[in-house]
Amino acid sequence: MANTRKNVRLDSKRVRLKKGEGQRSNGTYEFRWTTKDGKRHSIYAATLEQLREKETQVVIDEHDGIRNDITSKTVNDVYELWVELKRGIKDSTFKNYIYMYETFVKPTFGKKRITTVKRSDVKRFYNRLKEDRGMKVSTIDNVHNVLYQIFQFAVDDDMIRANPTSKMMKELRISYGNDSEKRKALTVEQQKLFLSFLQRHPQYSHWYPVFYIMLYTGMRVGEVTGLRWNDIDLESEEIEVNHTLVYYNHRDEKGCYFSINTPKTAAGCRVIPMTKGVKEAFLMEKAYQEEAEIKSVGTVDGYHDFIFINKDGNVQHYGTLNKAIRRIIRDCNDEVLEMYGIDSDPILLPDFSCHTLRHTYATRLCEAGINIKVIQDVMGHADIDTTMNIYIDVTADLKKKEITTFDSFMEGQKDKDESA
Repeated sequence: MANTRKNVRLDSKRVRLKKGEGQRSNGTYEFRWTTKDGKRHSIYAATLEQLREKETQVVIDEHDGIRNDITSKTVNDVYELWVELKRGIKDSTFKNYIYMYETFVKPTFGKKRITTVKRSDVKRFYNRLKEDRGMKVSTIDNVHNVLYQIFQFAVDDDMIRANPTSKMMKELRISYGNDSEKRKALTVEQQKLFLSFLQRHPQYSHWYPVFYIMLYTGMRVGEVTGLRWNDIDLESEEIEVNHTLVYYNHRDEKGCYFSINTPKTAAGCRVIPMTKGVKEAFLMEKAYQEEAEIKSVGTVDGYHDFIFINKDGNVQHYGTLNKAIRRIIRDCNDEVLEMYGIDSDPILLPDFSCHTLRHTYATRLCEAGINIKVIQDVMGHADIDTTMNIYIDVTADLKKKEITTFDSFMEGQKDKDESA
């Protein structure tokens, strides 16, 4: 009996301590245990009650297979492991993930211990990105995309029980609303004004073929700038889309440079029929280069003989095309205002980019009543929902326009009745 009492250990409050428990010199508590692999572990708490809650969680985690050797690992530590093991995505996409994480997560949120991160911590982090840094919800979504994958990696590797970022973007959109602006297509009148301006002004006429082809094929800018002469068949009047030109920071000694990627999805590989105007635009580009004595000299990942090139014969950069569009918008609108004056409410070009031309093409197809599956195939949409969203927007606008026409008709009828 005396020996039993001798082995009893009490804390400063005369509470009996269990095996592995101990009170430290500063009054806090510690629990030590050894796992089956022979490794020793410790957890700490301010009170004995808190310590025993953690002990219970240790038992539950061991039963469920959750690892307890990562209590000191931070989100950044798991990120480094994820980077090391991640496979199966395009290099440019992967580099974008790295950029988003290291710019927005690593300096702050990434320093948190991964086992302690709660949903409230994630929500607080996203709120700070929105409110303190003024980031758009769409940009935060890019951050979330990589953060979700890292936490899911931790779940799959038995580091944590659940992914605290799950469904977090849905909550954020509800809180702030989806602040991304609805993408707008050029109207038919704006489209005609844009092309007419290019044709009428020699300083901009060399841009006509590439922008016309974007407007009448719906190709992505990387698909257009990556086109080679052997990708088009002027006799069968078809364009084969099987790769895309990308420019990004490779994070090596060379930094930013061009690469060739396969399309993001299988649907991106497609054949697009040429309209008569598209065929003429290709021939116009060929004639312009022959007259200006410009030849394709650039080679990217073994690809060469590109169709759309700059004055030096190298591939076109999408940034150069967007800069050209901004200059065209400026000069075109100046010309219109000088000709008609602002009080006449003239048709002007809105602020738009290369991608707007793709969206405009899809819109024209919907307005023409083209079969939705044909639109999906030509546009290279992997998901029919993407095509349907455009279709729904277009039909809503057409419905509004038709009702307005009907209203004008009825007002006209009313005026006739009153004058009779």
